[in-house]
Amino acid sequence: MVQKNEALSDLFVAGRPIIGVVHLLPLPGSPRYSGSMAEVTDRARADARAYLDGGLDGLILENYGDLPFFPGTVPAETVAAMTAVAGEIARMTDRPLGINVLRNDALSALGIAAATGAAFLRVNVLMGASVTDQGLIQGQAHRLLRRRRELGCEVKIFADVLVKHARPLVRTDIGESTQEMLERGLADVLIVTGTATGREPAGEDLARVKEVAGNSPVLAGSGVGPENISRILKVADGAIVGTSLKTDGQTERAVDIERVRALMAGLGR
Repeated sequence: MVQKNEALSDLFVAGRPIIGVVHLLPLPGSPRYSGSMAEVTDRARADARAYLDGGLDGLILENYGDLPFFPGTVPAETVAAMTAVAGEIARMTDRPLGINVLRNDALSALGIAAATGAAFLRVNVLMGASVTDQGLIQGQAHRLLRRRRELGCEVKIFADVLVKHARPLVRTDIGESTQEMLERGLADVLIVTGTATGREPAGEDLARVKEVAGNSPVLAGSGVGPENISRILKVADGAIVGTSLKTDGQTERAVDIERVRALMAGLGR
């Protein structure tokens, strides 16, 4: 049993917070960028407003449109664009904001968070190494934790356990990975996903991670919607939701506030 931490209750009022993903349109430098940062910002603000008005407890911003993703450090223009949009979103709300720089640029995410006052960041591969469509991605814990200390910021680290769209380089047990993520990687919150965007975590994976994590928070990180959220929250301490709340359930489309309201109504909120 790992030592109890209060990472979620320090940030969120709700006991089991629901966090909406703001999937950014392609940013400057990416192959599908439209040439208009105003368009990027307007969509991000509209999606954030729909989540907030629908009652979600927080937001996380990620450069989802920047396919194909860099396996390591992203270029300066990506950091600049995400910082600009994150600043706009932060001014809209006092609810917690998170940053995820895909595919695994934890140091840039930390820098954006420090500059904009974001409360947490998501790291897809905090420890170990995973084989992905970007190639081999290696853990960032050793650099990230030291840089956070140097900056003196209180941003929380939300870390995936055997993240989606990836396979560990060495076969590993999910329970062992959970324990190492907390005890050796010093993650504040753990995230469990399905195998891909929009796919629900396997019930046995979620249960095993929560069993090993004990009093440390565990979030469901993909495939959560109105039809399964009540069941998932019987195990998980909260959820990160995106695709199911988009128009027609398509990740690339705008957030549908009626879907957001339906999700929260299903929770009696």
